[in-house]
Amino acid sequence: MTAAGVWTIILALAYTAWLVVGGRIMVRRQETGKGGFFVGGRSFGPWTVAFCITGLFSGSSYIAIVELSYRTGISAVWYGVAETVQILLIALLLVKPLREKLVVTVTGIIGDRFGRAAKAIGSVITGLTFPMYSVATTIAFASALHVVTDLSLPLSVAATAVVLLAFLSGGGMRSVGFSQTMNVIMIGLMFLVGVWVLLADPGLGGADGLVARAAAAPEMLVLSNAGVSLIVAWFGTFIINVPLAQAAFQMSMSARTPEDGQRGLYRAAVLGIPLILLGVVIGVAAALVQPGEALPLVAIPEYIAGVVPPWAAGVFFVGLWACALGWAGPCQFSGATSLGRDLGSALNPAATERQLVRYTRVALVGLTVVMVVFALLRTEESAWWNVMAWTLRNGATLAPVLAAFFWPLATRSAALTAMLAGFSAGMGWYAASGFHATDFLLGMHPVWVGMTANLLGMVLVTLAQSRWRLVAPGRERQRGVTAVIVAGLLVVAGAALWPWLVQFGLVGLVMLAAMITVFVAVVLLTEGGGTSRAAGGGSTPAEETVPSRSEPAT
Repeated sequence: MTAAGVWTIILALAYTAWLVVGGRIMVRRQETGKGGFFVGGRSFGPWTVAFCITGLFSGSSYIAIVELSYRTGISAVWYGVAETVQILLIALLLVKPLREKLVVTVTGIIGDRFGRAAKAIGSVITGLTFPMYSVATTIAFASALHVVTDLSLPLSVAATAVVLLAFLSGGGMRSVGFSQTMNVIMIGLMFLVGVWVLLADPGLGGADGLVARAAAAPEMLVLSNAGVSLIVAWFGTFIINVPLAQAAFQMSMSARTPEDGQRGLYRAAVLGIPLILLGVVIGVAAALVQPGEALPLVAIPEYIAGVVPPWAAGVFFVGLWACALGWAGPCQFSGATSLGRDLGSALNPAATERQLVRYTRVALVGLTVVMVVFALLRTEESAWWNVMAWTLRNGATLAPVLAAFFWPLATRSAALTAMLAGFSAGMGWYAASGFHATDFLLGMHPVWVGMTANLLGMVLVTLAQSRWRLVAPGRERQRGVTAVIVAGLLVVAGAALWPWLVQFGLVGLVMLAAMITVFVAVVLLTEGGGTSRAAGGGSTPAEETVPSRSEPAT
């Protein structure tokens, strides 16, 4: 074990102990009233929300950007820009409406609108995909630990999973708030070490500095080097993920007021900017100093450890640990909330809050095991797990969430069909692509295929089951007709530009855009016109079109 490895182990153990012990002390000092476990008693101030969101998104972005910038240069900055856009859209569009409905989870939204069966299916899919996100980010710290200590990657991920269980099971969202604040402080220290590394070796100027090396590799300074299709996919994925960002919802819903939640999100967007920029520069510097490594998340720790003293390298690597925990902690907790609170209430509608908390703690244990199993199955490529998670969760839940917000005519059977169709289509396309993380069949990302099938299933089954009629002439019908025209133009353009779209990997995005436009057109042009013929389980039109508000959100 290297000297940097010894320092990393010592600092990581000390930091982890503080997260576990300090978190429990802080939780005991605060009253845990109704909803305390799931939304922190709705007591978070804007800075706590900001630290929660910064640890969640900026920490994960830093890891992704460092890896991407090693491969694609400064074009990786668009990943951070796309994620920042997502944060701002959540703040602008969703915080206040979701707070008015006392929303906790995406699966809760689906269950309130479409019933217990939809809630159960959505909870299982959502709960099992969150450990995939956790593994994807944790691989970064595991890679660093592997470099300096020779511990195996699966063992490092397993250790992370156990630590997450230790501090999450005690205080729930309050523990998340405390740990995210500490993580942001640790990430700040990592930022300072990163600046030190850049200035020390190779430095900015001089014949062997970063500027000179970059001049010899100009492709690393091209903003489109990652490829137009990949950059568009980042923006498309993050924007479409706005109504599905469950972990972010849970954090912002823990604020004292909707305004505090919004302010916290705005501050998080600002706090993330320097971290995004540092991630780009560190990744590019590592690529210029140590080019050609197959695994960037191994090459970068080697670069860091070779420049600064062992104790400083240890601080940097524990910063990566904080990034991993900042993403994985909320993901594990939010996934457990879906499995424990939402699946538990679907199976046992009479469950008390105490029982739901117990279910969630059991789910945390289960997801810890799942995360370790995922780590044993595949640890060499974090992007693979992200693709799998995006595809399965977004492919299953997009249409039901949009319908819950915007389409009273949508039926329960349509929601179930949409979830199963999206899940199956996305998974099938990923399988047909050989489960490759970047090279997909016809250049179509599986998440586009899954979400398209998801929306199509919702539209077709609802129209087939419900008695509906066109809305009366007026502004809404005009907008609907416009949406039909736009959808037609997208289909025609897609057919005409097919070779070009395939070349740049934009077929799936155009297909999804056309399907979203069709969905918008149907929502605008249809209204209830009588009793449902088969609204899923013999429910009445009122049950189908009016979301249930009888179940209080915790």
